[in-house]
Formats: sequence, C-alpha cells, structure tokens
Amino acid sequence: MRWTLPNIITLARICLTPVIALLPFIQGYWPKVIAFVVFLIAAFSDLVDGYLARRYGKISELGMLLDPIADKLLLFATLIPIFWMTRHPTILARDKVDYAIPWWGSLPVWVALLLVGREVLITAFRFFAKRRGIVIPAMGAGKLKAVAQNIFIGATIAWFAWKDAIAQMHLAGDFRNFWDQFHGWFVAITLAGAIVLTIYSLLVYLYRYRALLKVGK
Repeated sequence: MRWTLPNIITLARICLTPVIALLPFIQGYWPKVIAFVVFLIAAFSDLVDGYLARRYGKISELGMLLDPIADKLLLFATLIPIFWMTRHPTILARDKVDYAIPWWGSLPVWVALLLVGREVLITAFRFFAKRRGIVIPAMGAGKLKAVAQNIFIGATIAWFAWKDAIAQMHLAGDFRNFWDQFHGWFVAITLAGAIVLTIYSLLVYLYRYRALLKVGK
C-alpha cells in the first residue's frame, strides 16, 4: 500500500464528503457558502491528484481504487441535500425559503436514479471487464459528464445560499431580480446538460466495449 501525495489528496476528498452533505441542511446562508467552497476544493482536488499521479509517475493500484470511490461518494453526498431541499422549503427570517429549481421544481426522482445508476452500472461494468483482463480507462465523454455534473452541483449549492441570503438580508431591487432569474435558469440548464451527458457517456462506454457483453453471454 503506497500513501503517495495523490492518494492522500484523494483520501482527503473522501473525508470532505460528509461535510458537504451536512452543511446545506444548516439554516442560514453561511453554512451553504462554506459547503460551496468546500465542494469547489473537493472538485478541484480531483484534477490535482490525477495530474500529480501522471506527472510524477505516482499512479498506484490504491489510487486507482480510491479515486472512483471518492468521485462517487462526492456525487452521492451532494445529491442528498439537493434532492431533499428542492422538495422541502424552510422558514428562515420569518420568510418561507423555496429552493425549487426553475422549470424543474424539485430534483426529479428519475434524474437522481439516472445519475446514481449510471455510476453504479459503469463501476460494475469496469469490474466485469477487469475480471476478463481489460482495464477500462476514463474517456473524454466521462470526463465531460463529470464537469457538467460538478457545475450543476456547485451552482445548486450556491443557489441554496443565495435563497437564504435573500430571506436573511431581505434583498430587493433590480440586481436581486436579475440574479435570481439568471442563477435559477443557469441551474436548470446545467441540470439538463448533466442529464444529456450522463446518458451519452454511458452509451459511449457500452458501445466502445460492446464486445465484452457478447463474451459474457
């Protein structure tokens, strides 16, 4: 077992996931702002550990095991507050805070199942391939999917913070109205993009390695 710097960074990202999952449930905009910052650090660390491992030849079996686990835990940890909070408004500063996403309303159940199911299916498919001596590396479609998901998640956590800030500070005026519309629709559009790329990346993986499915029959 090699505890290289990339592996330590990956392990730190795993340790940050409970923090990101719990902070949005605390009332007030500051806990959500902190959750947003911590999420950015965790998402950025995913790029850093991979770069360091390749740049300095620190790629290890432990790192190859921990990295996908860290990515999936981060996704699950952030979907929990997003799924719950878009369905359950809270009372803050004597005002009702509605975290609903424009057009979507709440995060649909089928979307949550799609995002999580894709990760479970690809993980199982990689394990299936490895038992047959084939290593399935990360592909461009998968990386693009991860970027889209991270943008959606980060924007949504910031959306929760913004909604709380409106209630606590009683924000009003043209900027408040403009940003409320812009931010809300940005979240809605990035969610749509994450869905499309999730489906696309899954199909790309399955098509690229379709021969494995024939062998398994």
